[in-house]
Amino acid sequence: MKTPTAPPLPDELEDLLRRLRLPHIRRHAPEVVATAKAQRWEPAEVLKALFAEEVAGRERSALATRRAAAGFPTGKTFDAWQPEASSIPAPTQQALRTLEWVHRRENLVLCGPSGTGKTFLLEALGQQAVEEGLKVAWFTLEDLGVMLRRHRADDTVSKAIARILRADLVVVDDIGLLPVAADAAEGLYRLVDAAYEKRSIAISSNLHPAGFDELMPKTLATATVDRLLHHAHVCQTTGDSVRLTQALAGQGVSPLS
Repeated sequence: MKTPTAPPLPDELEDLLRRLRLPHIRRHAPEVVATAKAQRWEPAEVLKALFAEEVAGRERSALATRRAAAGFPTGKTFDAWQPEASSIPAPTQQALRTLEWVHRRENLVLCGPSGTGKTFLLEALGQQAVEEGLKVAWFTLEDLGVMLRRHRADDTVSKAIARILRADLVVVDDIGLLPVAADAAEGLYRLVDAAYEKRSIAISSNLHPAGFDELMPKTLATATVDRLLHHAHVCQTTGDSVRLTQALAGQGVSPLS
């Protein structure tokens, strides 16, 4: 049996809600009004229900906007994270998940072999930050190089970096997998320098930052690492690649039928 459709709002009220930019009240008001009438709600209860719908709707929209703006690579969250599979000590994982280090504008460096959960953990932390109302920006080194080249032409690199730092947490993923182009190295330095003691930077790397001079000019590497590590938590991952282990165990694909 279908639930009867609630009668629409009068056109004048629809127009007022539209002009006041209350889309979630406008969407839910017919149902709320019908329920209030059937259950004989007090006027205050009606107002509370309507404004609760507006607040909840705006929070959902804001969350979706922050998540889209972050540019996460896969959408992984802590729902799929297995703490026991990580070589990072459980107390350290819990401390990172409080996000207190982000509020203190401290940095995070995850370094270790490929496949040991660095990117997964960074993305899960970023997703949690977004859910808690923080802004996150996700980059690769290549992204930084592209950004630098695009804005160098009209001398707006500083403005582009300032826009990036509107985020509370900036993530740079997968440093050390490929040789670092000059533009990317400069972009990383400019980002770390501008964020120093103002915003949190989180990076994942196959190399410890002490080895960044293998990837970029020594002078630039030294200046970048000096600022990056001054207020940083460094977590080194160890072990075999989770991806390779799953692949060898036949867990990387669904069985062929």
